[in-house]
Amino acid sequence: MPLPDTIEATQAMLAETGYICPRELAIVVFLSLKLGRPLFLEGEAGVGKTEIAKALAKGLGRRLIRLQCYEGLDANSAVYEWNFAAQMVAIRTAEATNSADRKALTAELFSDEFLIRRPLLEAMQPQEGGPPVLLIDELDRADEPFEAFLLEALSDFQVTIPELGTIKAAEPPIVILTSNRTREVHDALKRRCLYHWVDYPDFDREMEILQSRAPEATEALSREIVAFVQRLRSEDLFKKPGVAETIDWAKCLLALDTIALSPQLIADTLGAILKYQDDILKIAGSEACKILEEAKKGLEEG
Repeated sequence: MPLPDTIEATQAMLAETGYICPRELAIVVFLSLKLGRPLFLEGEAGVGKTEIAKALAKGLGRRLIRLQCYEGLDANSAVYEWNFAAQMVAIRTAEATNSADRKALTAELFSDEFLIRRPLLEAMQPQEGGPPVLLIDELDRADEPFEAFLLEALSDFQVTIPELGTIKAAEPPIVILTSNRTREVHDALKRRCLYHWVDYPDFDREMEILQSRAPEATEALSREIVAFVQRLRSEDLFKKPGVAETIDWAKCLLALDTIALSPQLIADTLGAILKYQDDILKIAGSEACKILEEAKKGLEEG
């Protein structure tokens, strides 16, 4: 599928995949596609940063390649490694049969046949349907040396394998980087990208998202769910619920054949929206009743 040629077309394409995209995010996505620039998305966990990459891949009919970052991630783990077990079998076979000289065997061992492509290298390869969507997820979890390595990869869309040389993408992938901002990512990397802060949605957009992802819920129940979660985010919590938690909670409530929210039902299902025991203890009981009353009052006034 060709790239969308307008901001409105970008929004429509994402909406078809179930991703309700606000105009300000659609603008930066459109520019990223148009200019071929990586897109760096920051925001709280669960606000839809990862989902934008999935929606783009689905909407464009491209392959999604995901690099999940973690502490200790290095270039080799992200780019390639050699199939050591297969190399050892080849060496033993050659020794047993005396069928290869040392120079020829070395060339064979470090050939494409024994190369295991990791996400960054795989994203540089030609793909059916066009360049893939490369998701570099939760970059803030990786170490600073890995950021420095990414500078070359994102500047020139190429990686170097000592045994094979430099491999450059014939067509650059569509790159989405995400960060939950557990630490600051270096400015040098951000300068290579277009930037956007993904915030919690307002009431109307969260309603749209919920109706798209949990269409079985009645409008009345959806409004109560969204109103409660929106009020809950104003509390002093260790981890505020994201849109992902709103959707999960709605599905849990539907599984319980819920028609309307009640204090007891909220207490029974708080684990779907709050992921830390201190937060659950703080909200359970009278505080949940208070938030529910405020949410219902806000709906009546609205």
